Amino acid sequence: MSDVGDYTRAQFDALPSRGWDEDVGEFNSLVILPTRHKHDSGYRCMDFAACRRNDGGEIEPFCRLSGYSDVLHLGGIGGYGDDWLERYGHVPRLTPPVAWSMDCLPKSGLLRLFVPQHNLRADVAVSSFEVYAVPRKAGRP
Repeated sequence: MSDVGDYTRAQFDALPSRGWDEDVGEFNSLVILPTRHKHDSGYRCMDFAACRRNDGGEIEPFCRLSGYSDVLHLGGIGGYGDDWLERYGHVPRLTPPVAWSMDCLPKSGLLRLFVPQHNLRADVAVSSFEVYAVPRKAGRP
């Protein structure tokens, strides 16, 4: 086991892929994997590697989430968050702020997306990829 910062691009590419509608649960961060494939839109597709904290405290990638998305929507389409219609009943004018952060991994040079004090959850793997911040509850890493 090693930390996400020690992974090479080849190691990210070798991760298993989830099924298009498989729920992998919550994770700590998301590594953006540009592909060489072009989407129907003309833009390059992206894949994403989900990462979790392992028993040793390191952040470790465990699966790829989507290989044919040309857009990444932070907080879902529109940025309203997960299940916004059920929570608000309409398109909200204001939503709670989310401190999305990104860094560049030292070995692979790939970008890693995370939200301090939150976990992440991914929606199904379709043309546009949606990721949501989920506040951590006590006892959840």
